[in-house]
Amino acid sequence: MRYHREGAGSPLVLIHGIGSRWQVWKPVLPALAAQRDVIAVDLPGFGSSPPDGGPGDVPHLADRVTELLDALGVTRPAVGGSSLGGAVALELGRRGVARVVTAFAPVGFYGSSGARWCQGTVGAARSGGALLGPVLPALLRTRAGRAALCGLFYARPLRLTPDEAVDDARALVAAPGFAGARRELGAWRFAGAGAVPTTIAWGTRDLVLPYGQARRARRLLPEARHVRLKGCGHLPFGDDPAVCARLLLETA
Repeated sequence: MRYHREGAGSPLVLIHGIGSRWQVWKPVLPALAAQRDVIAVDLPGFGSSPPDGGPGDVPHLADRVTELLDALGVTRPAVGGSSLGGAVALELGRRGVARVVTAFAPVGFYGSSGARWCQGTVGAARSGGALLGPVLPALLRTRAGRAALCGLFYARPLRLTPDEAVDDARALVAAPGFAGARRELGAWRFAGAGAVPTTIAWGTRDLVLPYGQARRARRLLPEARHVRLKGCGHLPFGDDPAVCARLLLETA
């Protein structure tokens, strides 16, 4: 597994969602690295990490992150995760691998229709990116193009630079781990958390995992801190980096 590491202090591990890569955390990295030893991973089959032949489900990905931490000599870090990575973070907390957990819109708090919606939206985004391939850079240089093509994931897509939008779209299309992880999303449901301090944060304008799922998270995790990210989308780090960084630092 590849990873990006910067900063100094107690370790904070960051785990991206399906189709993404460590760079999704870049809007919050300066604030985090000023106080923490930040390790932002590329899950197997995403970003620059090659696929490992595993199923791409939450337990397997938690195993791989645990192996990486063991190899780095990092013990019981704070862990933050987004979407699929949020579920991996919760699983690491359940196992006692993580000391504290911050999960942004974690998967697994949906019913069957919510799972199908999630699978469908991320699948459509990938298919659309592949179809548009050669014209993506030209489209994403325009404000209208970024609003249309990135608005599924961001409530404020115009904060993305054209280069960031192109690189994110290409990473989504090229990810060899996407199909397996997408398939496993249909079967994954939240299975309980450990006794570690946990924060669940959810954007009110999330179109991939709609905010209504936060109510189920509140019922299943009554002891956790639940935070409403007003006006934020599925990837709130670009929409409101200051608030997201504060949540991660408070928890860590």
